[in-house]
Amino acid sequence: MERRKTMPEIIVERLKEAIINGELKGGQQLKQDEIAKSFNASMIPVREALRILEVQGLVKFYPNKGAIVSELSVEEVEEIFDIRIMLEKGALVYAIDNLDNKDIEYAEYILRKMDDLEDEEHLSELNLEFHNVLYNASKKEILLGLISDMHIKVERYMRIYLLNMGFHQASQYEHYEILEACKNKDKDLATRLLEQHMESAKQSLVTFLRS
Repeated sequence: MERRKTMPEIIVERLKEAIINGELKGGQQLKQDEIAKSFNASMIPVREALRILEVQGLVKFYPNKGAIVSELSVEEVEEIFDIRIMLEKGALVYAIDNLDNKDIEYAEYILRKMDDLEDEEHLSELNLEFHNVLYNASKKEILLGLISDMHIKVERYMRIYLLNMGFHQASQYEHYEILEACKNKDKDLATRLLEQHMESAKQSLVTFLRS
């Protein structure tokens, strides 16, 4: 049977989605008493949830202000994507030789589902799932954990990139190219395409945020 979620997990899930979809804006104060009341919870799980969101980069704590939703930041985008490029290229190098036909077919299935999708939440989820199918074959659990942490930090930026900025079609084309290189076991081409894919997303987001 599926484990029931704890109250901190429930609060994290709902606040995270509200931050990522823009319902809670960058710079907005998160009043712990109001959150506790809305979830019919005590202050303890609220504090625990906010600390988890802080680790994920979605919330910051300030003296005399408490918890504040993190602002979208050019510097953060650049740093996260630079770290992602290093980690994910490494994971792909480890993974390519282990990718089998089942992995490739499932990755293709995900991309076909993404082709005509216009729901930013599910598009973001499928985008992550596509990349994870490729990287999971690396069987490097620590590396995969670090990549997962970076994906959490970048998710709200990726929703802006994939739909709000109209780059979904270009991103899909790049995904198919990466997958073809993986299918052919061409590590050099696959990692080069992956780096170009993420550099393109980074530069587009930086331009958007600066404007």
